[in-house]
Amino acid sequence: MKAIRLESMHSLFARDVENPRVGPGELLVRVEASGVCGTDRHLFHGEFPCKPPVTLGHEFSGIIEAVGDGVSGFGIGQRITGDPNIACGSCVRCHEGRVNLCQNLQAIGIHRNGGMADYVIVPQKQAFILPNGLNPLHGAFCEPLACCIHGIDIAAIKTGASAIVLGGGVIGLLTVQLALMAGATNVVLVTRQKSKRDLALQLGATAALDPSVPDFEAAIIHETSGGADVVMECAGVIETVEQAPRLARPGGKVVIVGVVSQGLKASYEPFDLLFREVSILTSFLNPFTHRRAADMIAAGKIAVDPLISRVVTIADAPEVIANPPQPGEVKVLIVP
Repeated sequence: MKAIRLESMHSLFARDVENPRVGPGELLVRVEASGVCGTDRHLFHGEFPCKPPVTLGHEFSGIIEAVGDGVSGFGIGQRITGDPNIACGSCVRCHEGRVNLCQNLQAIGIHRNGGMADYVIVPQKQAFILPNGLNPLHGAFCEPLACCIHGIDIAAIKTGASAIVLGGGVIGLLTVQLALMAGATNVVLVTRQKSKRDLALQLGATAALDPSVPDFEAAIIHETSGGADVVMECAGVIETVEQAPRLARPGGKVVIVGVVSQGLKASYEPFDLLFREVSILTSFLNPFTHRRAADMIAAGKIAVDPLISRVVTIADAPEVIANPPQPGEVKVLIVP
């Protein structure tokens, strides 16, 4: 079969590899779609820990073609989405219910072979059934949506609240939709790209602002009547990580969802955070949210078609991952 293999930092190729063999408690899944994530680019550049050589792809869905011994509740021909984050279930963090912080965490597409391939192995406990009538491209959005749901859970947005979303990529645009569903009545997306600002307005954002204009911070604080109740950092860059607390109201929250390259440092003014009692929280992965994401995608509650920028083959994928996103690009899907 064909697979996208990360062999070492900056070494990524479409390779012919052996088809995986299903083991006990596992599903063999024919991949229908796999999303290119910012984390895949971090992996390519050595900015996120992983274990090469490995097949990339942690955002995927597909059709079950074989089941291993001991599998129950799944059958050949069913469509599933896979939660890539496999907790050990026995460490201190797992016993606390903090499975995303598992001390022995293994992730499909990072530590073990993933979904940028014709086939992927998914442990039964990581699989969630999707309707067979669902658009096959939509299932690849379950994983990023699950991560956004965790961020929204941490934000605890109240009915009538205001929210600023920094970053117009797929995480930011999914978060805009979730913030509105959570009850926020003033949701402002911030991004430099006009096409993404226009898309945010199409998806229901009450405003979309360009951070490069003069006096931007004053303008957005005015737009939110003194700063937002919640600022969701979804860009994963130092500039927005440092900017986010300045855009929160006194007593407000900042939730960092975006992945910043490993090793970079951010600067804050502790007195400002203290004097305004601004909370800075972080959101990592998708603990117990993948089922909710799959249900929302299956029910059509989240608009995903406008987020699909282009569809490419496995042969095209290395070039996509090795280069920055194209202007206006939101989500690239790989279809084997």
